[in-house]
Amino acid sequence: MALQFTDADFQEAWRELDEPQLEGEWEIFTETTGVKIYRLYRKETGLYEYKVMATLSSCSPEQYADVYMDLAYRKQWDTYVKELHEKDCDGQKFIYWEVKYPFPLANRDYVYVRERRDLQVNGRKIWVVLARSSTVSQCPEKSGVIRVKDYKQSVAMEDDGAQGTKVFMNYFDNPGGNIPTWVINWAAKSGVPGFLKDMQDACIKYSNYCKNRK
Repeated sequence: MALQFTDADFQEAWRELDEPQLEGEWEIFTETTGVKIYRLYRKETGLYEYKVMATLSSCSPEQYADVYMDLAYRKQWDTYVKELHEKDCDGQKFIYWEVKYPFPLANRDYVYVRERRDLQVNGRKIWVVLARSSTVSQCPEKSGVIRVKDYKQSVAMEDDGAQGTKVFMNYFDNPGGNIPTWVINWAAKSGVPGFLKDMQDACIKYSNYCKNRK
């Protein structure tokens, strides 16, 4: 199986847990209770890359990592999921994900690889999940659905010292097509905090979900 992510990729993902690296033209985009979002304009695409700092209560970072990785469970709590499952292509595991977009916009779908590592770093325990888009011939594009071909996301989590979880997220995707600016801004400004809140609620209910699944 081809190496998808390196040790350096994982180190880059967690090193901003203490303080995000905001050199260059990063700017504060929005700040709500427990969530701060920065953005960087990428001239080559005309889109923004985002960095998110957040504190999530109620659950441990290991629990959040388990919820984040559980595709079957996400289909229950994430209302924007149209289709989500893992595929095995030539010995390599890929994830297919179709996202619902508001009418009249076309849905988007992703084919991506991901990896989770639970790291020990100078006495700290840090959970990291990396994901990025991949081209797979066994996952042809669907009629009426726009394939997102440029996507990356990294998430790093550790205990916040107060029975909660400190989170750093870095992400970018190019949804393609003609999407109104207000939709993109809403997705970043409201959608990201909303997703984190939904994941927090899902984490609280996860143990019962696992019991009922058995």
